[in-house]
Amino acid sequence: MQVFTIPVTPFIQNCRVIVCPETQATAIVDPGGEAEKVIAQLDTLGLVPSMILLTHAHLDHVGASTELSEHFNIEIIGPHQGDQFWLEALPMQSQMFGFPNHAAFLPSKWLNDGDKVKVGNLALEVRHCPGHTPGHVVFYEPNSKQVLVGDVLFKGSVGRTDFPKGDAAQLKQSIQDKLFTLPDEVVVHSGHGENTSIGFEKATNPFMSGRFG
Repeated sequence: MQVFTIPVTPFIQNCRVIVCPETQATAIVDPGGEAEKVIAQLDTLGLVPSMILLTHAHLDHVGASTELSEHFNIEIIGPHQGDQFWLEALPMQSQMFGFPNHAAFLPSKWLNDGDKVKVGNLALEVRHCPGHTPGHVVFYEPNSKQVLVGDVLFKGSVGRTDFPKGDAAQLKQSIQDKLFTLPDEVVVHSGHGENTSIGFEKATNPFMSGRFG
């Protein structure tokens, strides 16, 4: 799986473009904003996306979804239905985060733990990882050993749990059960900041070792 990163919004959120190297099938993951920047990058790469995938429904991860869906005539898929209240509250989120107003929307399809999403010959495994938000999911591609984790896990840190329906204990359990059970060499693509690996976070992440939190 090829992964291209497009930092968007003042929150420097990592919108990802994932590509099946065999078929060039393409998906956009977490388009948080700046749709024109995402479109320009896709044009530069010569790629046409077939879907939008969402890890969770915070505005800085979904803000350009509707515009890109309409531009490319593609479906929005995910996250888990536990985040429906966040999508319905997008106008409130816009005020909360100081973004231009965003209208509420719902995806074409919700995702559940154990689902698989096909992007060309890629079969992304969906793992439900609540805690940062109740409907957060991650996408694991086992052949290339890469996982897109949204705001569940970061290099040396974990996702915030002080937003509505966040749960710190649940987040740690999700990381332990759904991420730290992956091979150590798996590359972790986080929603903000640089990449890391499962092994590095298992060995050093202070929030999971008990040193913090």
